[in-house]
Amino acid sequence: MGYLTGKTAIITGAGRAVLSNGACGSIGYGIATAYAKEGANLVITGRNLKKLEEAKEELERLYNTNVLILQADVNAGADNEAVVANVVSKTIEKFGRIDVLINNAQASASGVTLAEHTTEQFNLALYSGLYAAFYYMKACYPYLKETKGTVINFASGAGLFGNFGQCSYAAAKEGIRGLTRVAANEWAKDGITANVICPLAWTAQLEQFKNAYPDAFEKNVHIPPAGHFGDVELEIGRVCVQLASPDFKYLTGETLTLEGGLGLRP
Repeated sequence: MGYLTGKTAIITGAGRAVLSNGACGSIGYGIATAYAKEGANLVITGRNLKKLEEAKEELERLYNTNVLILQADVNAGADNEAVVANVVSKTIEKFGRIDVLINNAQASASGVTLAEHTTEQFNLALYSGLYAAFYYMKACYPYLKETKGTVINFASGAGLFGNFGQCSYAAAKEGIRGLTRVAANEWAKDGITANVICPLAWTAQLEQFKNAYPDAFEKNVHIPPAGHFGDVELEIGRVCVQLASPDFKYLTGETLTLEGGLGLRP
């Protein structure tokens, strides 16, 4: 039995992505893999159905876990409360409970300066990241209260350090960080822990950012003190396992911020 056997986790943005060398290149999929190895039931969402289907096939084949895939896209033109409500209702219908909510999904127009940013580009980041976290947290709250569950949100060093060419991304991530702190305070009485992670992992998205905007990449993306970028499963995914484990919830307070990928800053 694993640490998360019998528990159900919703992971947004968990479609399978691959690096140019063929390795896993998605934080969401790395987390899903770590959770599958610990026996969790998984609900994975994303915009790209093909990537979700590929993730489901591999996770179920390799780790004998149960995976529900749901295409979901929180955006400026959608009925987002209905989109998220459908994910939550289908989760309860299949698994009967929600123990962990991981808000990982995020899209943005990175590399575009603040002065050149359009309203549409700004909304892309805010809706896919900040609004999505807000809607999912609200919808999952009653079920997390029942299970004394865990919320794990993803912010970024882009907001902490004001990265060049990432104004909408940074704004969304700083909003998520503030939202998480409020939830940690308000929901502590319900036995729900809320944590935010600011990772620096080597992903397909980061690889694409480097190729498309080499100057912005050089200015903003630096190898962490540990000397390498985080591994999406073995480091980022395992942190998410720890944050949801019963022993960790018992030993820690209500909020913990993990920043800088592998190097952790208070």
